[in-house]
Amino acid sequence: MVQINEVKDTQTRESRTAAHTHIKGLGLDEHGIAKKVEGGFVGQSDAREACGIIVDLIKSKRMSGKAILLAGAPGTGKTALALAISQELGPKVPFCPIVGSELFSAEIKKTAALMENFRRAIGLRIKETKEVYEGEVIELTPEEAENPLGGYGKTISHVIVGLKTAKGTKSLRLDPSIYESIQKERVSVGDVIYIEANTGSVKRVGRSDAYATEFDLEAEEYVPLPKGEVHKKKEIVQDVSLHDLDVANARPQGGQDVLSMMGQLLKPRKTEITDKLRSEVNKVVSKYIDQGVAELIPGVLFIDEVNMLDIECFTYLNRALESSIAPIVVLASNRGMTTIRGTDDDKKSPHGCPADLIDRLLIVRTLPYNQEEIKTIISKRAVLENLNVTPDALDKLSLHGINNSLRYALQLLAPAGVLSKTAGRSEITSDDIEECEILFLDSRRSIKILEETKGYL
Repeated sequence: MVQINEVKDTQTRESRTAAHTHIKGLGLDEHGIAKKVEGGFVGQSDAREACGIIVDLIKSKRMSGKAILLAGAPGTGKTALALAISQELGPKVPFCPIVGSELFSAEIKKTAALMENFRRAIGLRIKETKEVYEGEVIELTPEEAENPLGGYGKTISHVIVGLKTAKGTKSLRLDPSIYESIQKERVSVGDVIYIEANTGSVKRVGRSDAYATEFDLEAEEYVPLPKGEVHKKKEIVQDVSLHDLDVANARPQGGQDVLSMMGQLLKPRKTEITDKLRSEVNKVVSKYIDQGVAELIPGVLFIDEVNMLDIECFTYLNRALESSIAPIVVLASNRGMTTIRGTDDDKKSPHGCPADLIDRLLIVRTLPYNQEEIKTIISKRAVLENLNVTPDALDKLSLHGINNSLRYALQLLAPAGVLSKTAGRSEITSDDIEECEILFLDSRRSIKILEETKGYL
């Protein structure tokens, strides 16, 4: 007898840790009050509670076209707050994160790139009721007829499909075009399928679980026998963004001749979508919403480093916020009084935003962390990276968080872990941190060396 053994994968998958892997939500209780340490957050109670109110307003659809500014020093958790807002909203609400400088690196105009991201952040949930025939295939017989064009060949005139459900069976006489769809889906007797009555499209759901056996070697997905009648009405829900609709309508619909095909190939890959096309899409969307077929889901557009935008982008942003279909815009800036790109150097504006936009914003402030909070953040990050840190090393790292920056303190964790492992220790000690300080400079010491050394660089 041939021996067959299953090879089990002994290698464990190592989880990748990014800058905000530990963020799981805003960490609020049922009354919207921030817990001290929850959801990956430490401190920032006022900012988290403010974001909690924003999440409630977004869920109740009373926040469309409004904008929020997260303002605070670098490393105080602005991006983490935006990410937490998206996690609180859930996967069904669109969340589109961009950086201010992205708009200047696009192949299209910066204002068009800004509007494209606006449209990505607006979802449309289309509900459609379709008539379908669903069941397990018990018969699949193509019926042939003489070729009307003459000759010896025969053509399929129609196909008879028998479908069975828990409530009964039905035999259907289908068009030969549906038989082609059945062949493409590789449907055979014993498969569970559904056929759309309007379009005639066929979808193979899986193999009926009546055919599943203990010794089955097929890598097949088994599904239960459908309940109810063979012919039924089914509600199908589809989630798309307005940008998806724009792209679908902007695609050139050329003919099948060689010239039109060549024209499509020679077209640039990224074509600009006009405002006229967007307004036409908006009209159709509004009609669907009025009919009750579709539902608009305003999502979140998060623009980090908003001070990188120029005056043209800001004026366009003002106009976009006033449109009838607009998402919630969350901006983030770590600047105080600074010059707006494209304006006079001597004129400063708060957070790098013009005065007319600042008036529209709800500003949420993030505060610097104290030493105890920094200790908690470092210890939580160490747990995430599977590192053990001694109390002395934790104190040393927290001092770096106060004197230099929290980011520098967190960045020392991984190399210190490597050094402690090389030395044969299971915990990171203060000696490992001191060695890391020698190997890796912080920004202040690096600037001091550059100032003291002539001819350096």
